[in-house]
Amino acid sequence: MLKPDYWPTACRALSRADPVMARLIRAYPDVTLRSRGNAFETLLRAIVGQQISVKAADAVWARVCAAMPVKPESISASSVDDLRACGLSRMKAGYAIDLAAHFAEGRIKPRRWAHMDDEAVIAELVDVRGLGRWTAEMFLIFHLLRPNVWPVDDLGLLKAVSLHYRDGEKISARQAKEMGETWQPWRTVATWYLWRSLDPVVVEY
Repeated sequence: MLKPDYWPTACRALSRADPVMARLIRAYPDVTLRSRGNAFETLLRAIVGQQISVKAADAVWARVCAAMPVKPESISASSVDDLRACGLSRMKAGYAIDLAAHFAEGRIKPRRWAHMDDEAVIAELVDVRGLGRWTAEMFLIFHLLRPNVWPVDDLGLLKAVSLHYRDGEKISARQAKEMGETWQPWRTVATWYLWRSLDPVVVEY
């Protein structure tokens, strides 16, 4: 598991700029964002986690791991029914198989991404069926460890911003985008602590 070397710098900057963020950072001193170092596994976990809770996603992921090797060749050779038996919807199962085929056939080349900016990586990933902007942003955060990702379509992030900054009043993605300017260039770190404030399970992909 790899962790970002910028984390302490980001935490100090966020704490100085924002007392709410300082409180959240103090509340969770024992763990940081980490990457598994496996591009395929991170993207597949993100597909599994689309629109369900962290706990539910972990349960489905455990069933996938128990049923087959989590490798592009194995997943691409599986059937939709095989993956549905693990708890994926029919649509997600199709997405998983298509993603695996991209890797197995060399249509995705992960080594290039380290040299591309965030938007260029997102543009390449969303060309794969089932990978929307949210999934691509999860990949930027959890695999590439990019420091300034602000996924305003994430319901957990919106809920946490509402809870800590708006006394529970719902906010839109547009409003969250404006608020996120406060935490530049460390919005990934702010996102991670806001997520952590809602769920005792550490978010990982």
